[in-house]
Amino acid sequence: MMIDSTVVELSRWQFAATALYHFLFVPLTLGLSFLLAAMETIYVTTGRKIYKDMAQFWGKLFLINFAIGVATGLTMEFEFGTNWSFYSSFVGDIFGAPLAIEGLMAFFMESTFVGIMVFGWDRLKRGQHLAVTYLVAVGSNLSALWILIANSFMQTPQGASFNPHTMRMELSSFTDLIFSHDAQAKFVHTSIAGYVTAAIFVCGVSAFYMLRKRHTELARRSFRVAAIFGILATLGVITLGDALGFVGGQAQPTKLAAMEALWKTEQGPMPFNVVAFPSQKDQTNHGELQIPYALSLLVTHSVDGSVPGVDQLEAMAKQRIRNGIPAVQALQTLSKNPEDQTALATFRQHQDDLGYGFLVQGYQHDLSKVTDADVDAAAKATIPPVAPVFWAFRTMVAFGFAMLAFFILAVVFTLRNNVERRRWFLKIAPWMIPVPFIANEAGWLVAELGRQPWTVYGVLPTWMSASTHSVTYMVFSLAGFVLIYSAFIAVEMFLMVRAIRRGPDDHGDHKPSPALTTANAEA
Repeated sequence: MMIDSTVVELSRWQFAATALYHFLFVPLTLGLSFLLAAMETIYVTTGRKIYKDMAQFWGKLFLINFAIGVATGLTMEFEFGTNWSFYSSFVGDIFGAPLAIEGLMAFFMESTFVGIMVFGWDRLKRGQHLAVTYLVAVGSNLSALWILIANSFMQTPQGASFNPHTMRMELSSFTDLIFSHDAQAKFVHTSIAGYVTAAIFVCGVSAFYMLRKRHTELARRSFRVAAIFGILATLGVITLGDALGFVGGQAQPTKLAAMEALWKTEQGPMPFNVVAFPSQKDQTNHGELQIPYALSLLVTHSVDGSVPGVDQLEAMAKQRIRNGIPAVQALQTLSKNPEDQTALATFRQHQDDLGYGFLVQGYQHDLSKVTDADVDAAAKATIPPVAPVFWAFRTMVAFGFAMLAFFILAVVFTLRNNVERRRWFLKIAPWMIPVPFIANEAGWLVAELGRQPWTVYGVLPTWMSASTHSVTYMVFSLAGFVLIYSAFIAVEMFLMVRAIRRGPDDHGDHKPSPALTTANAEA
């Protein structure tokens, strides 16, 4: 059954909108949880109350972000069943496992202990409360781990095989699913990006206080902890980003070609396009600014390495499409007669390219009537939209190096104890707060838009993954989600700004002692 292409596109827009909204909250939660643990560790080991005040204040902002993040994230799991029913049926045995573990192991631990962390300061001993804070941090990051394992299966399907009798993907190796190179690299990269986000956030808010000479002791120490934490995290995210790019380039060469706007395969050494203006229609770049040798070094880790371009990838796709057509035709026979051994043998022979046979069905449902033009169109569709992926990748990288420069200055100034005199730098710091959020969203676009036209790369095309809703239903639900999630953003901003303006005194911090109050009254 062919699904209305408009419904598929609206389903994609709805999931993209909810995911992008949700991903505004996730990185800050990941990073703030460990920053809180670091601040409280200093408090427990030194006994200095200022670090307790810091942990309490930033914990309040963590709680606001965590609550809104949970509200925006829960609906996404339901969307798989409502808007992507065929996808859920096709790979539910694999995709559902890490999501279930995330809920049982990580989310419940995180949500259970976050209340104790925020409200248990006067009810628990120092060591006990510190342990709770670390459990919240570990739970937050474990949630990210299992979700990214599920996502990585969509990027590089491992640990599963297709069963022609059940017409579904089935889990064959849980170990391969968990320990895929893409999953591990993506988890570390995403988690550390969250640490960078939180560090920028704490530095920006602390600079706001120092500019206004409010809560200066707390702000100065918070700034120092965040700056040191941030420079280490930024170095990590840049280094591991290179590793993720190397792993992803091996698994998804079409995404790599889009990231680099690489239309023609050339012999190495290959230059890196710093700036280019890709034209998908003409399959060329209108203007380029290049760094010689750099692409070979970055992608292949050798001077003379070669990277396949769009021309080579499309030629390979055509071959796989033609090889996948018999696999789909054999499946159609098996659906009517599961005991047909000839059809089963044909399927086994061509099963590695089954997804490409599905892909061409989006252009000609009757595979016996597929033409060269249909194959060419399907092959061209295997290349994701180049310009958005190209520029999203460069936005992410440019902002990453901008944050590194910021943290280098922040560490130098704070270790010299003169950050408060660098008012020009303090004025920049609050404006840096949106930068990691934009970089995170750009990275998500590279990962997900660069996977197209696949829901599960090379296995299940996006066109056949969606549910058979009406266009009216999808328009209505998309508009509803955008409005509701925009309201969540507004609530988050209002609560965060109000809490920051009130400052840490809401916890009763820095109140004068009774003796000092009496002395002031007598004076």
